[in-house]
Amino acid sequence: MKVLAFAASSSSKSINKKLVSYAASLVDGAEVEVLDLNDYEMPLFSQDREQELGQPQLAQDFFAKIGNADAVMISFAEHNGSYSAAYKNLFDWCSRINSKVYQGKPMVLLSTSPGPGGAGSVLAAATNSMQFFDGDVKATLSVPSFNDNFDIENGALSNLDLDAKLREAVASLTS
Repeated sequence: MKVLAFAASSSSKSINKKLVSYAASLVDGAEVEVLDLNDYEMPLFSQDREQELGQPQLAQDFFAKIGNADAVMISFAEHNGSYSAAYKNLFDWCSRINSKVYQGKPMVLLSTSPGPGGAGSVLAAATNSMQFFDGDVKATLSVPSFNDNFDIENGALSNLDLDAKLREAVASLTS
């Protein structure tokens, strides 16, 4: 099984990247590729830019990565209650290639933040909209208070209850 994982964040110190990397490592026997959105930085999407540039190669490459995966895992960063600009821009470019951005792939959607909300607002928005973009959401999990619940040194959840929930969510990809 090929698992494509990424954080919907451009932070070089992304806690969402730490979470999704750990989650993807839990898929037994999977070939995991963890992407960095910084490798897909493009001009801000607009119809004018699209007319001028067509479909940027980076958007085509990202869309192809999704197409070549068997499953997708995303951990969403929350910026002012919504998606990060980096994710939204990449998503907008990809949606112009094909509105079915997630191509029917089974997905686990995650989110985390340093605070007690765990980026729940953006996770709810992503979960509710994924059906319109052909994402097959199998499970979701918001991890609150990341720094209290994740062991940075070991790269794993330290909260046993949250870890069990994450393992259950990850298992949904293969069940």
